[in-house]
Amino acid sequence: MTLPHLDDAELAAQLAAEAGRLLLAVQKSSGLSGKPLGQAGDAAANRYLCDAIRAARPDDGLLSEEEKDNPARLAKGRVWIVDPVDGTREYSEGRADWAVHVALAIDGVAKVGAVALPGLERGIVLRSDQPHPLTPMADKPRFVVSRTRPPAEAEAVAAALGGELVGMGSAGAKAMAVVRGEAEVYLHSGGQYEWDSCAPVAVAAAFGLHCSRIDGQPLRYNNRDTYVPDLLICRTEWSAPVLTALERCARP
Repeated sequence: MTLPHLDDAELAAQLAAEAGRLLLAVQKSSGLSGKPLGQAGDAAANRYLCDAIRAARPDDGLLSEEEKDNPARLAKGRVWIVDPVDGTREYSEGRADWAVHVALAIDGVAKVGAVALPGLERGIVLRSDQPHPLTPMADKPRFVVSRTRPPAEAEAVAAALGGELVGMGSAGAKAMAVVRGEAEVYLHSGGQYEWDSCAPVAVAAAFGLHCSRIDGQPLRYNNRDTYVPDLLICRTEWSAPVLTALERCARP
């Protein structure tokens, strides 16, 4: 079956999976390491994803971390938002906690998404059209945070709710840890861009998780300014306690 005949969700999943395979091949055969490996992987995956999306959906807009932004996307109701390698540092170090993001935002909402986790022993693709029941939660909330720069807000909220911090690499890996039942909360306040969260949010929302800004406001995509200051993805049971704790932490 050729790409143009796939529906949006199948297209996103197939592209994310294939980009993941390509990235693993670059790791194995390029002879590179460190930053040069990350750059080579980013370039190869970006070229594949952008060429494939333009061929399969020529009338849609496109936003990629690795390409110069084309403002023409702002006039489109359908915009593909991709991150060829989410967690380039982790990818270049040979770690497992990196991802490939492929998402479709429709009228500013993250509607379709696929997040590939190729670095896992059995590489998987989590997708918005194939949600499954969530696993039971831990007794204490686990907060996935940056392994090098945990946000002060996450530290404060975790302490207030009796939770624990779990260090992890890329945004996609952290968001999918909540989807996969390895954590209950992903609270990020250090700033990201639309490609960092669009696909994870589409997938997480399809699985029934709470997704918002840390003040509870909805997330909107395909903006002129692609910067997203903060993000909350969590089990719905923890959304109210986390948002309340955040509000208390914000008070002078």
